[in-house]
Amino acid sequence: MKVAKRKKKVKRILLIFLAILGAFLLFTFVRHRIMLAQEKDLVKPLGQMVEVDGHKMCVYTEGAGDKTLVFMSGSGTITPILDFKSIYPKLTDKYRIVVVEKFGYGYSEQVDKPRDVASLLADTRAALAGAGLEAPYILCPHSYSGIEALYWAQTYPDEVEAIIGLDMCVPECYDYTPDGTFAVPYYALLHGLLDLGIGRYLPDSTFLPSGDFLSEEDRRKWVALGNRNYANIDTAREGNMAKENAALVASKGAPDVPMLMFLSNGEGTPMPDKWRSISHKYADNIPNTEIIELDCAHYIFHFESDSISKTIDEHLQNDDH
Repeated sequence: MKVAKRKKKVKRILLIFLAILGAFLLFTFVRHRIMLAQEKDLVKPLGQMVEVDGHKMCVYTEGAGDKTLVFMSGSGTITPILDFKSIYPKLTDKYRIVVVEKFGYGYSEQVDKPRDVASLLADTRAALAGAGLEAPYILCPHSYSGIEALYWAQTYPDEVEAIIGLDMCVPECYDYTPDGTFAVPYYALLHGLLDLGIGRYLPDSTFLPSGDFLSEEDRRKWVALGNRNYANIDTAREGNMAKENAALVASKGAPDVPMLMFLSNGEGTPMPDKWRSISHKYADNIPNTEIIELDCAHYIFHFESDSISKTIDEHLQNDDH
């Protein structure tokens, strides 16, 4: 009898716990949906929405000049348009700057399409064309977008005037990262929790970038987009394909394109002790390459935007003479 009563008590406690958990999750989900509706104005696109393969991509442009700088974000960045706001306003007086948000990023739609590097590049080129932005371009990739930029220069060399790497990845970087087998289920779990509304209980700093370059309004936009979009299927598929994309670019050899590579101290990368040496090794195969080392973490344009923008300008002005 005592055992039966104990089992009954445990069962009752378990049912109460499940009921409380269910009520909490329901409340969280409904609260999240209400907040999504309230944030509608915060997620209005900052750039031009361009149709690409039946879906919308966001392309932001600012400034004017003879040279077009295309900023390309790192993997999974919540909103590249705001992420690069630390640096591009310092270049718009002389150059036209462009930020293309890939599918699954920022204000662009989520589409669940293949994320091999050829598909990524096809989307980017189509978005630029749809926005009326003609080549040649100066590509400014950060982190994983270095792979797309190198592939671009390999495949369409006439479209790439130069590459300015903002602590960009080169193919060998992915020899030191895990394969992407678990990227899709891992991201699906994260996005599922956010879709339930769990992200609403996290501090804003969970989503926000380092540095103080964003206004309070921009910070609110960033967090709103993070609660909607972070770890979605498109960024998951990118992670799944990263090593394969890097291997393809490695197999095609180094492109014949001028390069200016800004390097961090490796902090915030998967291989901090090897980060600089890997980039130097890759650059040895490209004659017209200059490397500038900075003593800061991976998001160098958040920490050293003044010196980077000044050096970019000097470099481009010198190339004109």
